[in-house]
Amino acid sequence: MHSDLISADEVLTKLDRDDWAIVDTRFYLPEPERGKAEYLDAHIPGAVYAHLDHDLSGPRTGNNGRHPMPSVEHMIDRFSQWGIDESVQVVVYDNAGGQFASRLWWMLRYLGHDAVAVLDGSLSSYDGELRDGPEKRAPRKFTPKTRQAMRIDVEALAPHRDDYLLIDARAGERFRGEIEPLDPVAGHIPGAHDLPSGANLDDQGRFLSAEALRQRFETVIGERDTSEVVCYCGSGVTACHNLLAMEVAAIRGARLYPGSWSEWCADDTRPVETG
Repeated sequence: MHSDLISADEVLTKLDRDDWAIVDTRFYLPEPERGKAEYLDAHIPGAVYAHLDHDLSGPRTGNNGRHPMPSVEHMIDRFSQWGIDESVQVVVYDNAGGQFASRLWWMLRYLGHDAVAVLDGSLSSYDGELRDGPEKRAPRKFTPKTRQAMRIDVEALAPHRDDYLLIDARAGERFRGEIEPLDPVAGHIPGAHDLPSGANLDDQGRFLSAEALRQRFETVIGERDTSEVVCYCGSGVTACHNLLAMEVAAIRGARLYPGSWSEWCADDTRPVETG
């Protein structure tokens, strides 16, 4: 069973297996329907499509972030529809180096399903046949084993912010507050460290070696217990990419702050830092 990354060659040998589920998560923030359109035009055979806004996020209230984590009931419903149960190996891919696929990877692991891997190198690494049109798997019953320790919500984080080591996955210019194309306030949570998720990848869009990733994160984490490490980003999506990179590096136990910056900055009583 695969639980972090998987190669395109391995996927090619398993396309005809009912106990392997492939999920396409391509998405474009400025064009929310473009990813699905590209999926319908060409995708890995057997893949179902997961829409970031509709399938991998919950309802927005205006103060809970741009991509709120959906309810456990919502996740169970989607995973069951996609034919996932405890016997199924899940493979998730996108065309962005795993930046969106890692969100579903984290969600499945949060509900106790470890047999989920992100396609290393994204769709561009796959050189097999592609198929068009929608696909559907036979439904299965997904049974959750929720791991609450994998996340921390703003109510627990905000009053105890100084007790945690915060890692921001956004690009440096957004972290520093020089630009902010998506949220109304620029900057970052005070005391956070910036480790942009894009730097987890090499020039071919594949994850760096486990050793290189370990060095990257240990530079910031040091001797801190990983249960005190909290990853966030703009809306709780690319932070999952850092958590996946940490898993590859065998650095386990860090938490996700799902609401991330878009939730944090929605309340003007919460402190903001720039630079």
